[in-house]
Amino acid sequence: MKHIDKWLNKNETFWNSLQVHCITECCGIDAFCFEEQTIKDAIKTENVKKLINNINLFNIEVIQSEITEVTSDVLHITENKKAFLERMYAIKNTILKMEKENKTITGHDLLALGYRQGKWMKDAIKHINTNKLLDSEMEAYLEQFKLPEPIPLHQEKVSFSVNIKAEHNEEIENVDKVINSMETLMKTPTLVDGAIMPDACPAGPDGTIPVGGVAVAKNAIHPGMHSADICCSVMLTDFGKIDPKIILDVAHKNTHFGPGGRDRDTQFRFPKKLLEAFETNFFLKDKQMVQIARAHLGTQGDGNHFLFVGTSKKTGNTMMVTHHGSRGPGARLYDKGMKVAERFRQILSPETKKQNAWIPFDTEEGQNYWDALQIIRQWTKTNHEVIHNSVAEALEIPIENRYWNEHNFVFKDGDLFYHAKGATPLDKKFMPDITGPRLIPLNMAEPVLIVEGETTTTNLGFAPHGAGRNVSRTRHRKSKSGSIMQIFKEETKGIDARFFSKEIDITELPSAYKNAKTVRAQMDEFNLGKVIDEVMPYGSIMAGDWQKNAPWKLKARAKKQLNNRGNKK
Repeated sequence: MKHIDKWLNKNETFWNSLQVHCITECCGIDAFCFEEQTIKDAIKTENVKKLINNINLFNIEVIQSEITEVTSDVLHITENKKAFLERMYAIKNTILKMEKENKTITGHDLLALGYRQGKWMKDAIKHINTNKLLDSEMEAYLEQFKLPEPIPLHQEKVSFSVNIKAEHNEEIENVDKVINSMETLMKTPTLVDGAIMPDACPAGPDGTIPVGGVAVAKNAIHPGMHSADICCSVMLTDFGKIDPKIILDVAHKNTHFGPGGRDRDTQFRFPKKLLEAFETNFFLKDKQMVQIARAHLGTQGDGNHFLFVGTSKKTGNTMMVTHHGSRGPGARLYDKGMKVAERFRQILSPETKKQNAWIPFDTEEGQNYWDALQIIRQWTKTNHEVIHNSVAEALEIPIENRYWNEHNFVFKDGDLFYHAKGATPLDKKFMPDITGPRLIPLNMAEPVLIVEGETTTTNLGFAPHGAGRNVSRTRHRKSKSGSIMQIFKEETKGIDARFFSKEIDITELPSAYKNAKTVRAQMDEFNLGKVIDEVMPYGSIMAGDWQKNAPWKLKARAKKQLNNRGNKK
């Protein structure tokens, strides 16, 4: 016989609360009720954890003893060992069941079950607790939120083609940075191939695709690998035998450089079909996006974007080349795409660098984003066309030929997505609306190259997009000596170089870019396209240093002058 009251007395209130039929002194064990509701009422004032622990302890003691009977003054019972343990197990299981039913599921519980934190948790927890889902029911409901195992980075970088070499010390630093960044980039799980071009230069922290880089991903679109200037591109129009100065002068009156867009009185007509495409795409349909698309049509932005006029080396015809991207609409799409890609990154591959996050193509978001890219591509092409057409219409002259190509875009071939950040597509499969050869501008004092070429295993179907930079704008600016006007006159001798803002930007002069001859030589060496004609420079227009006289800077200068006058008094 084994007395277990030392354990029962630790929860005396609980056991006394089960006496509902009579009292133990009179009826013994029959005075107790072990039904679920009675137990539920009895544990309201109990520390359930301690109660369960005490039941476990005296069960263990009974099991380990050699007794055949258990006795208890608290329960007024003498009972064989087996029957007693069964009674205690039944009470314990009833308590545990009620605890489970009454338990409020929290985020910690879901994390303990192996689910990853996310926005879904709040609604899921509310649903589980409201509907009191337990065990298999809860598991069945949570199945929809199970995430795949995180996709790790490639242990070794995927090999890529290096179509560049350093010609002098300044280029060594640049090329080393480009290759190092590309090596980190090529550990991104989706990537299967890559290449860098002779005009390559770093574009961000380590692991960022360089300008002049190509990254091939399987079933994935990486917004960070086409960057904010989506579909940066070049278009050429052949105006025939006409004075290039006339073309440049008229183009100067019709184009628009700098921040913002055109006012209502000078806006071009927004094509109805293009407007409908914007309004039906998830990423492009918001009112502000459409307003910006209207206002920015026929604008070229700033930085290295230009309007170039020259003559064909082969025919002598006057040709105009514009270089710009998708302006405000493209920048807004990029921001939206990066946010969506980041959500996927956190779920699919947290190890992947943020700038290399991707949107899986086989998702609804992937399909919508791909469609949005095609619409932005069409908008950008139209953006070139309205500027070129306005010149022809103003002069009432025919257009003899026209072709264009983007060099900052994502190109699809089956389940492979070629991200070209500053790389010119040579392969016709990348351009469904191709009408001619490709264009590679170098700098304002050098010809625009007209090229064709074949796809090889090392060029992946691409060529350089220009001359590229060896150093940053700031470093280049600091390297120059003399006045801005002296530098400008020396570097633009023989060409009609203009800045739309009327302020010279020396970081866009020829010396800011890589040596054009070097780029051309490496194009030949690495089989990156064959030059079939050149547009010899007459003149060009760029935005210039528009920030010099930006409204906020004028306001700051005026305030400073006012303070200086006050100090003199």
